[in-house]
Amino acid sequence: MLEIRGLTKRFRAGNYGVRDVSLEVGSGVLGLLGPNGAGKTTLMQMIATVLRPTSGEIRFAGVDVRRRPDDLRRRLGYLPQDFGTYGELTAQEHLAYFAGLKGMRDRRRLGELLELVNLHTVAGRRVAGFSGGMRQRLGIAQALANQPDLLIVDEPTAGLDPGERLRFRGLLSELGGERLVLLSTHIVSDIESIATAIAVMSEGRLVACDRPDGLLEGARGRVWEAVIPAEQYESLRGGLPEARAVRRGQEVHLRAVAEGPPCPGASLVEPTLEDVYLQLAGSIAAAAGRS
Repeated sequence: MLEIRGLTKRFRAGNYGVRDVSLEVGSGVLGLLGPNGAGKTTLMQMIATVLRPTSGEIRFAGVDVRRRPDDLRRRLGYLPQDFGTYGELTAQEHLAYFAGLKGMRDRRRLGELLELVNLHTVAGRRVAGFSGGMRQRLGIAQALANQPDLLIVDEPTAGLDPGERLRFRGLLSELGGERLVLLSTHIVSDIESIATAIAVMSEGRLVACDRPDGLLEGARGRVWEAVIPAEQYESLRGGLPEARAVRRGQEVHLRAVAEGPPCPGASLVEPTLEDVYLQLAGSIAAAAGRS
């Protein structure tokens, strides 16, 4: 459905936002994972036709997006990272305004959208009184107004409380069953339960793209756990590979990604996507240090 070949964005200052990214994905949820500044937003803006690539190719359902951007825009729903709202409008007025910009004026459809994002009971309330999660759900409603085949959401859970994040992830998972959803985040938990594929970016480059089970398989046999005295951890930490450590009293619970045991008594455990991300981050840092 979405094909990207050699996509690059170089800004006037000479710095690269995205470098030579290629991927191919069908329907479902593609989680775009990477730290802040990795190039996720730049990539999404190019796919959404907000930014023009310096070079490369984007095709959606066989259509060349660079040559025929309006063909994609008619089939696109987009929730940018900073979704502006008009606080003086009610939720229904707000949605009607954005839907009207897309040529959709069916009031019954507006009601269905508000119900889909669970805002139908507050349709007459002013947006100024909404929580962050409610505003994000309103943003999803406007992105869905034209019944898009491609839905792009950029860091949608930023600033949400845990309950709102859980509800938002559930909504995106449901939406991915009928269309392609691109979801960017720097938080692994945002995508580990809903993504059908995960693309990891760093410094503008795509460093991995696979189904979650494929990424986990690549880390199997490299993830270790150990419980060690706090003083032992202090003496080891300088030479430890990429690791997570939690201090509990006089002990440290250590989880590390390494080719061999990071310390005496460490045992192999099943990897998680957090471990995969840690492993990839370590590889990227090592490569940068050698260059």
